[in-house]
Amino acid sequence: MTGLDPEAHRILEIGAFITDFSLTKLSGSEYHALVRQPDDVLAAASDVVKQMDAGNGLLKQVRERGRPEAEVQHELAALIREHFGDEPVTLAGNSIHQDRRFIRRWWPEVEVLLHYRMLDVSSFKVWMQGKYGLEFQKQETHRAVDDIGESIAELEYYLTWLREGVPAQ
Repeated sequence: MTGLDPEAHRILEIGAFITDFSLTKLSGSEYHALVRQPDDVLAAASDVVKQMDAGNGLLKQVRERGRPEAEVQHELAALIREHFGDEPVTLAGNSIHQDRRFIRRWWPEVEVLLHYRMLDVSSFKVWMQGKYGLEFQKQETHRAVDDIGESIAELEYYLTWLREGVPAQ
């Protein structure tokens, strides 16, 4: 996003993996797109996003290769329907309440497909750090597909530790 306020900021990039409950990606279920936004929206990006852009180049890539937002929203909704039919899908990942706020505000076609329940890996993070002192190290690239892969790896790390009582390798 261009910032953290869904009323003032917009979605720049979307990544999605559909997994089973073993966290295995389903065939043909990975989606990624850059979302075109007007120059004034990009110029109004928060200072934090502009600083991250210096390292990850997201704003430049959005300008060069971003696709129409309505098209991206429609494709993501079609992917969800393809894999889930009429069943609501559970959004999962790190700090996804923030993602959900943007989806609710800007992508109603996707919002109606989501279950009210969500699986937030950040909840596991808080509990595992507080109770066991465990911390999963992430690369923090702040790019959609990287973040999803790291969220899956982080959840696997915590679940393995809980199952086996030792940190995952």
